[in-house]
Amino acid sequence: MADGAYVLRAELPGVDPDKDLEITVDEGTLTVRAQRGDETTRSNRTEFRYGTFARCVRLPAGAAGEQAAAECKDGLLTITIPVPERKTDTRMIPVRHG
Repeated sequence: MADGAYVLRAELPGVDPDKDLEITVDEGTLTVRAQRGDETTRSNRTEFRYGTFARCVRLPAGAAGEQAAAECKDGLLTITIPVPERKTDTRMIPVRHG
């Protein structure tokens, strides 16, 4: 079996990935923090819309967090973290017939 990857996708409309997005991996936990702010001026009024959020996701055992890659395109964030195939120490034990 080939090595796999853990992929996380999040829709982040209105978030500027260069200024308003922070992604960290620490002790097997992936954290995504984002902040969105928008200002609309019409006639005699100005509207402000803003919000922040943070999500923490536990990564699978063996995930290579230091090799994580993130891409944000058209408001869709995709984070990919390699997860090498784990070798198990499972072995078959023969049963003797007596």
